Amino acid sequence: MLLHGAVALALTLTPVTGSDRPVLDWGECPDNAAVQCADLRLPVDWSRSDGETFALAVARRPAPDPAKRIGTLVFGPGGPGDSGVGKVLDGTRFSPEILDRFDVVSFDPRTVEGSAAPVCEPDPDLPRPPIVLRDQADFDTTVTWNRALWTRCRASSPVFDHASTLDTVRDIEALRRALGESSLTFHGSSYGTLLGQQYAERHPHRVRAVVLEGVFDHGLDLRGFVRTQAASLQDAFEEFLAWCDATGQCGGDIRGEWAKLGDLERSVLPLMTLNGPDRPRLAALIRRYAAGQGPPITLPPIAAGAFCADFPAPVRDYREYASLLREAAHAGPDVRYGAGVAAISTCLGWPKPVTNPPHRLRVRTDIPLLLLNARHDPRTGLNWATRIAAELGRHGRLVTYEGAGHGVYRDTPCTEAVVDRYLIDLAVPPPGATCPAPSAASARSSSPSA
Repeated sequence: MLLHGAVALALTLTPVTGSDRPVLDWGECPDNAAVQCADLRLPVDWSRSDGETFALAVARRPAPDPAKRIGTLVFGPGGPGDSGVGKVLDGTRFSPEILDRFDVVSFDPRTVEGSAAPVCEPDPDLPRPPIVLRDQADFDTTVTWNRALWTRCRASSPVFDHASTLDTVRDIEALRRALGESSLTFHGSSYGTLLGQQYAERHPHRVRAVVLEGVFDHGLDLRGFVRTQAASLQDAFEEFLAWCDATGQCGGDIRGEWAKLGDLERSVLPLMTLNGPDRPRLAALIRRYAAGQGPPITLPPIAAGAFCADFPAPVRDYREYASLLREAAHAGPDVRYGAGVAAISTCLGWPKPVTNPPHRLRVRTDIPLLLLNARHDPRTGLNWATRIAAELGRHGRLVTYEGAGHGVYRDTPCTEAVVDRYLIDLAVPPPGATCPAPSAASARSSSPSA
């Protein structure tokens, strides 16, 4: 077995062609005997399948009883930048029933951890740009910073310029073949839903079942992306304020404390805290920052090799950038900017054109894709899920969780049952199906309502 890390960066010249079945040499994962690990050798550049290769890090948690096993469930991690291997090792991503019926398999996408992750150390001689740019000088600094960073990334990872979602779709198809599965059972979360969408688009007859949890919309232009993301964060923040009023658990005048914060705190704090149900944490952070006692704000890194290859940032100068700031602030007057503005800064200066440009989704699968989204999702709003559901038409089915959060599959018995019955029994919920939030689920029903 190949271990991940430096070994995963080594290249071979072993050809991987369309007629060859890729090989997974499973072995016990370090420090976790319940999970198996392997490296899958794949082309760096799928347009040159007989060229150099890299090691895709893969992990599998086998179903305990082969007699009850349905097949393999492949999990698509989000981010971009999340480790799917880590999710399999953790073992809590899926319900006990799913773990009982499927081998659960995931991977580190290109440029993430065990899969040729680059060493992207910033140039120490360059000034670090702010999260929100203030003028043309900041804009120019960001472009210079980004390009210097990407040069360092490229030098340490062969796949940095081949890390788009379409590249990963090809990796997933190779993984399916290596697993010996005739069709794909897939669950994607957040940015991983884009992987599920584009796999179904390219391989409709290989789809057994695809779950999209926290639906990402790849069909928006840059202005639409910024506007809708800010609107989703604003909606989640308004739900938080309503919860404060209803429960009295936020303490004091939380609205007055909020008014003391700057634009950066208003944008980042809800984004960091409203993914889950811990609303008191956001209230405590608001009070702390309002008192001038909050730590410096940083954002988790985005896997630029993947994200910037999927989304163009054709912003020519600060004037255009400032117009996007105004667009976001109009859509989210309390939260100001949301994640969309930070995403733009991540990709300023990226070479054009991108390899996987946004487009209207065209899926023609035999079984509808299952979409699950919270009504108040701060990252992938219901506005994105309803757009993707409309594009899918009869080839998709949206279930709305009538609560808040990002990634809600295991939040309630209802949301868990919807996904489990679809993956195990291929049971598609009725049109307009919803799951209640816990406060409204007095009977804790495990069935969706139409």
